[in-house]
Amino acid sequence: MDMKLEVVVIPVADVDRSKDFYEGLGWRLDADFPGADGFRVVQLTPPGSACSVIFGDGVTSAAPGSAQGLYLVVSDIEAARDELARHGVEVSEVFHDAGGVFHHAGTKDRVSGPDPERGSYASFASFTDPDGNGWMVQEVTERLPGR
Repeated sequence: MDMKLEVVVIPVADVDRSKDFYEGLGWRLDADFPGADGFRVVQLTPPGSACSVIFGDGVTSAAPGSAQGLYLVVSDIEAARDELARHGVEVSEVFHDAGGVFHHAGTKDRVSGPDPERGSYASFASFTDPDGNGWMVQEVTERLPGR
């Protein structure tokens, strides 16, 4: 049976500020539904993605900014980084990990610039939303077998 990840809930403090931030990135607004007693659900989808994010009032009990390791996969890390910067996002420089397999948590073992061999899955950039939810942008140019 196929199981597809379609929605990730992210905790935010200010729904309208977050909605403006993600719409400012060019993400599609799928829903903004108010409910009783201040309940509100906002759903946005990154361009080309089958998975959306949801946030709102009364949607999660997680602390705002506590979502980390959210991934956006792109075919050109430098172009993606430039686009995020053009949208006003404070985005890290492109980096790769000293170990070459995956990146360490935080900024440990980050090496400036894309992977020297431009290996697929090996170059990154990072940014946070206004609450501190952490996003990684990863360059994937060739999928591993079976993917």
